[in-house]
Amino acid sequence: PIPSSARSRAGEESESAAAMSHRRRPHAAGPPPPPEEGGGDPSPQSPGKAPRIRPWPERRVLALALAFRAVNALLVRTYFNPDEHWQCLEVAHRVAFGYGHLTWEWKRGLRGYLHPLIFAALYKFLAFLHLDTPWFMVMAPRLLQSVFAAFGDLYLYKLSKLIFNEHVAQWTLFSQLVNWFMFFCITRTLSNSLETVLTVAGLYYWFIAIKSSKGISVISKQQASSYQSPHSRKVALLIAALACAIRPTSAITWAIVLAATTFLDWWMYGSRVIVPLNFLKFNLFSSGGDYYGTHVFHWYFTQGFPSMIWTFLPLSVFGVIKSREWRLSGLIAWVLGVYSILGHKEFRFVLPVLPLALMFSGYFLAAMSQFKGKNLHGKRHFSRLQLSVILLIITNVPMALYMSLFHQRGTEDVMFYLSKEAHNGRVKGVLFLMPCHSTPYYSTLHSSLPMRFLDCTPSDNKGTLDESDRFLMNPLDFVGEVFGNLSSFSHIVLFESEERHVIQLLLHDSFQEVRRFFHSHFKIDRDLQSSVVVYSRRDVL
Repeated sequence: PIPSSARSRAGEESESAAAMSHRRRPHAAGPPPPPEEGGGDPSPQSPGKAPRIRPWPERRVLALALAFRAVNALLVRTYFNPDEHWQCLEVAHRVAFGYGHLTWEWKRGLRGYLHPLIFAALYKFLAFLHLDTPWFMVMAPRLLQSVFAAFGDLYLYKLSKLIFNEHVAQWTLFSQLVNWFMFFCITRTLSNSLETVLTVAGLYYWFIAIKSSKGISVISKQQASSYQSPHSRKVALLIAALACAIRPTSAITWAIVLAATTFLDWWMYGSRVIVPLNFLKFNLFSSGGDYYGTHVFHWYFTQGFPSMIWTFLPLSVFGVIKSREWRLSGLIAWVLGVYSILGHKEFRFVLPVLPLALMFSGYFLAAMSQFKGKNLHGKRHFSRLQLSVILLIITNVPMALYMSLFHQRGTEDVMFYLSKEAHNGRVKGVLFLMPCHSTPYYSTLHSSLPMRFLDCTPSDNKGTLDESDRFLMNPLDFVGEVFGNLSSFSHIVLFESEERHVIQLLLHDSFQEVRRFFHSHFKIDRDLQSSVVVYSRRDVL
C-alpha cells in the first residue's frame, strides 16, 4: 500500500503538471524570458540556464512611477496643444471661480464636463487652502495628472506581466518611462492623457476577465480569487465608459458609452445636450475638424505614430512578430486605421495605443536579454541589448528634455509672468495679437481682468477669414480697423514675427517693450516664432 502522504504529494505534482500544461497558449508564442516565481508564462524558447527574474512588488513599481511622473510634470514647461488649457483648465477655472472663457465648442455642446470637473475640484481645494497662487495654479493640475499617469504606468506593467511575464513587464516599464513622447505628453491635462490611462487600466481588467473565464493559469491563486471574471469585466466596462465620456472618440477602442455622463452634461449645460453624439457628428460625419487642417490618409502610419514611438519602432515591430500576440497588435492597427479615415489628424489622438506598442518593445528587449555577446577571443563586448538600451536612451532622453523644457515655452512663460504681475496689481487689461489660443488664459492669470484674443470660431460660410487669419495677412491694418486706440489695454502680447509690423503703432500709443521670452528655435506651421514679446503702457510702468 502507498502511504497517504505519498499519494497526496503525487496528486499535488499531477495538478501542478496539469496547470503548467494549460499555461501554454495556442495563439501566441511564449515570451522569451525564463519562467519566474510569482507568475508568467513559461517559454518554450528559453534557454535552460537563463537566470531567474526577481519580481518587483507592485507598490515599489507605483512608488517609482509616482516619483518619476512628479519630476516629469515639473519639467514640462512648454506649450503643446491649446486643448490642454482651453478645453480643460479654462473650463475648470470657470466652474470653480466663476470666470473663464468657453470656446465655441462648448456653445455647440461638443464637449463634456466630466474631465474639467476633476480639475475644478482641485482648484476649489487650492482656494480652500489659500494656495491658489501663480505657481500652484500652473503646476498643481499637471502634478495631479502625474498621479493619474503613474497609475497608467503601473497598469501597463501589470498588463505586460499578465499577458507575458515579469521580465517583459520590467522592460515594458523601461520603454514607457524612456519614450520621449510619453514623457512630453502624458502629464499634460489633455483629455487624451487621461483617456490613455483609462484605456490601459481597462485592458488589464478585460484580460483578467478573459483569462479567468478560460481558466488559463497565468495568475496566482490569490489573484484569481481577487479578480473573478464577472467583477473584472464590470470594472473594465466601467473604465472604458469613463474613457468614452472623457473623449468620445475612445469609442473606437471600446465601442461603449456611459449614460450617467449624459445626465451630468444636461445638468451643466442646462439643456438636453448629448455631447458624444454632437462630437461625432461634427468631427466624423461633417468633417468639422478639417477646419484646423488635414493630412493624407496614411499620415498616422508613415509620420504621426512613427514620430511618437521614435526609435522604439523597430523593436516594437520585431516584438509583434516574435510574440504573435495578435489581439493587442490588431487593436493598435484598428485604432490607427479608423483615425486615418478622418481628415484632421493629430499626434495626441492615437496616444492611447502608444503604451501598447511600447509593450512589444519591452517584449523584444526581454528576448535580447538572453543572449550574451562574445568576440572571437572569448572576451565580452557590448551585447545587442546594451547597445539597444544606449541607443534608446540617447535618442529619447535629450529629445524629451528639449521638447519639454525649451521648444515653444514662451507662451507659457509669458502667462506666468502676467499672472505674477496681475497678482501684484500691475495689470489692467491684456490684448493678445497672435493666432488664437496661442497661450493659456484665465486658468493661469487667475485674475478677473479684461482680456482679448483674436477669435477663430469656424464660420458656417466657407472661405470666411477669422480674426487670426486677417491679422496674419495684414497686421497693421487689422489692428487699426478692429481696435483703433490701444490705450484700453495695459499690456499687449505678440510674437516677434508680427512685432515688426505693428511696432510703430505701439510706440505711437505710448507702449514700450518690458519683457521678451524665448519661444522656439525653428518654425512649425507658420513663420518662425522665435520669441514672445510683452509691451506695456508707460503710465502703467
